[in-house]
Amino acid sequence: MAKLYDRIDDRLRAFIAEQPMFFVATAPSAGGHVNVSPKGYTDTFTVLDDHTIAYLELYGSGAETIAHLRENGRITVMFCSFGRSPKILRLYGMGRVVRPDAPEWRALAGHFGPDHPGVRSIIVIDVTRVADSCGYAVPMMDLVGERHLLDDQHGRRTAEQWAARVQVNARSIDGLPALDPDHPAPRSGEHLQATP
Repeated sequence: MAKLYDRIDDRLRAFIAEQPMFFVATAPSAGGHVNVSPKGYTDTFTVLDDHTIAYLELYGSGAETIAHLRENGRITVMFCSFGRSPKILRLYGMGRVVRPDAPEWRALAGHFGPDHPGVRSIIVIDVTRVADSCGYAVPMMDLVGERHLLDDQHGRRTAEQWAARVQVNARSIDGLPALDPDHPAPRSGEHLQATP
């Protein structure tokens, strides 16, 4: 049976910490494409308090989450257990995008691992609904390990390539604005440092 919680308590925090990945879902307000993104790297998600979570948004093939959050803020994060005990946890809320040049960047960045060269932003979510469900149909799987391909690829990019990547992420697939032209590109050796 599904259960609602009034906050992210210690038991739920422990469940979140055990999961090697999570999923993020957003959608535009009127029409357009619903987006669901799998997120990996165990040091890219944090529970800030009983009603606030955050994660590192790494550069990828698009910027749907950022575009949707800029438009309406709605977001759902889902964790599901692939281990012996089945469980699905959904955190619903309102999200916002924190750029690397934002005043709060340095304080937030301290909650994450430092070794991700392709950090685009930090997504902070005010959680308004916490619900779990059984997860009985989710398969049991063994984790072999994390893939480091994305970090490896980002670590090889030049400054010129990062500038081009910002432009590629300027709009969603539905044409909504995502990254601004002045969005700070990652700089080598300063993965989670504040941009001056």
